Amino acid sequence: MNTEEGKEVATIAGGCFWCTEAVFLELDGVEKVVSGYTGGTIKNPSYREICTGETGHAEAIQITFDPKKIAFQDLLEVFFATHNPTTLNRQGADVGTQYRSEIFYHSEEQKTQAEAYIALIEKEKLYEDPIVTAVSSAVVFYEAEAYHQNYYNQNKTQGYCQMVIAPKLEKLRKYYSSKLK
Repeated sequence: MNTEEGKEVATIAGGCFWCTEAVFLELDGVEKVVSGYTGGTIKNPSYREICTGETGHAEAIQITFDPKKIAFQDLLEVFFATHNPTTLNRQGADVGTQYRSEIFYHSEEQKTQAEAYIALIEKEKLYEDPIVTAVSSAVVFYEAEAYHQNYYNQNKTQGYCQMVIAPKLEKLRKYYSSKLK
């Protein structure tokens, strides 16, 4: 999906959106990250509804990025390095279809790149277990409630942020420092 001024949009689900949002907000070339819900069956779902696992929605983020500064391929690399793409409907202690690993492509080019990247990491055997990340066409994205936006930066002292999100950010900063703002 192209936006104004040559920007592009990527939509990914990698477990809790607080984690993925915090990671992608740090990348140079990422202009905006919105936490929300996609891939489900009801309109305008609430957090409470998607937490039941019955709506079919994934906790996801929608990233607006400048492809002149960061390529979709770079977003894929960071995505696969900062969550576990081998656990079906689960990230750590978060269990349910809302925590699945999925890439929602906005163009045939994004689809091709995502499928090729998955094939590459499987061929290179970067993970012991098979990749379960789905690649699906982007559908309606619903912005999550305001308190979910920029969650980590507003709640750094909260236990979940310290125990789950901070280690992901440390890994990002260690291995991808050249891609940071």
